[in-house]
Amino acid sequence: MLDDITNVNGTKGKGLIDMAGPSGPKMKMTAKNLDFYYGANQALYNISMGIEEHRVTALIGPSGCGKSTFLRTLNRMNDTIPGTILKGEVRLDGIDIYKDIDDVSTIRTRVGMVFQKSNPFPKSIFENVAYGLKVNGIKDRQIIIEAVEETLKKSYLWEEVKDKLDHSAYLLSGGQQQRLCIARALAVRPEVLLMDEPASALDPLSTSKIEDLIGELKKNYTIVIVTHNMQQAARISDYTAFFYEGYLIEFGRTKNIFTKPQIKKTEDYITGRFG
Repeated sequence: MLDDITNVNGTKGKGLIDMAGPSGPKMKMTAKNLDFYYGANQALYNISMGIEEHRVTALIGPSGCGKSTFLRTLNRMNDTIPGTILKGEVRLDGIDIYKDIDDVSTIRTRVGMVFQKSNPFPKSIFENVAYGLKVNGIKDRQIIIEAVEETLKKSYLWEEVKDKLDHSAYLLSGGQQQRLCIARALAVRPEVLLMDEPASALDPLSTSKIEDLIGELKKNYTIVIVTHNMQQAARISDYTAFFYEGYLIEFGRTKNIFTKPQIKKTEDYITGRFG
C-alpha cells in the first residue's frame, strides 16, 4: 500500500511501504521506522519502504545522503563498523534480520553484495567463483565445477573465460572483474543482490553489459542498486527511492519518479538543479 512519509522539507510524500497481500506484489524485504547512527551521528531517519521480489529498486541521491548506508543495513554489513546503532526493523520474508537471526553469515548468504570497486581475490578465475561454496562447506568437486560454470554463464562471462579458468582474476579487464564478482556473489545462491554503484568505474561498453546483466538477473533475484547515474536508474529499475540528508524523500515506480515526481526536491535533483 502507499503510506505517507515525512520529507526533509516538512512536506508529505508517498512512500511504498508493504504491499504484500492477496492482491498486491510480494515484498521480499521491508524496512520500517529505520533510524541508523554512526556513534552519535544519525545517518538515517525513520526510513520505511518495501522492496518488491524479482524487481530492481534503485537508490538515488547526492553523496552522503544515506543511500549506501541504507543498502548495507539490508544484510547487516554495517555491523562491521564499531559504534553503529540501528533502531526499527529490517525484514527478509517477514523475519527481522536484526532480532530473529543470530548468524550473520546466514543473512549474507541470502542477501549478497557487489561493491563499487571490483574486488577479485588474488586467486584464479575458478577459485574466485568457488570461494563462497567452499566456505559454506561444499566439498564435492563436481558440484563446485557445475556451480562455477552456471554462475559464470549467468554473469555473461563464461564464453570469455571458459578456456582460462586457471588464470589469475587480475588479468581480466575492469568490466570482466566486476562480472566475476557478481558471479562470485551468485554462486552461493542468494535471494537478494545488493549493488553499490557496480558500474561507476567502468567504460560505457562494460556499463552496458552490467545493465543488461541486471535486467536478466531480476528474473530470479531481487536487486537493490545504488547509483549516481540518473539515466541508469531510469533504464534499469522498476522502483526508485530518492534519499536526501538521511531522509527518504520520495519512493515509487521509476516511471512516475522521473516523469511525475510529487516532491519539488525530487524534481530538482533528477533534473540536475542540485546534487
